[in-house]
Amino acid sequence: MELDNKKVYLLLGSNLGDRMQLINAAIGKIRDRIGVIFSRSSLYETAAWGKQDQPSFLNVALGVSTTLSPLEVLEKALVIEEELGRVRHEKWGSRLIDIDVILYGDLIVNEPRVLQVPHPQMQHRRFVLEPLAEIVPDYLHPVLKKTVSELLQSLPDDLTVSKI
Repeated sequence: MELDNKKVYLLLGSNLGDRMQLINAAIGKIRDRIGVIFSRSSLYETAAWGKQDQPSFLNVALGVSTTLSPLEVLEKALVIEEELGRVRHEKWGSRLIDIDVILYGDLIVNEPRVLQVPHPQMQHRRFVLEPLAEIVPDYLHPVLKKTVSELLQSLPDDLTVSKI
């Protein structure tokens, strides 16, 4: 049985090395291994969140059409991160590349320590909502029942996030 294509939204980030090259390399690998990229936000320069004494990030949101399950998307994203040099040292620390699964259709996945979709912190993070609102402003959060635009408008986070 073939799975129907699902829309998954990913957020990519990098704040070490050649950030642009790493983002582009990750996008190419996502296209090859996860699915067809049907939407891509602008690049955003973002002050570090959570642990501020580090370089700023480049972030981009992608919409990807995939036949993979949410866990398969996560597994492939983790392999891509590793291939591009990602090493996990500390929570919210600097990184060469980060690929987060933000939304997967209207599916809710709650497997703590493995995968939670929608991303459990997306509604608190401007660096996620700004690029996401650019490509899917009317997407309804399946738990909070608010659109991405509504979440962004009510966001208290004043982190600097600039389209470049």
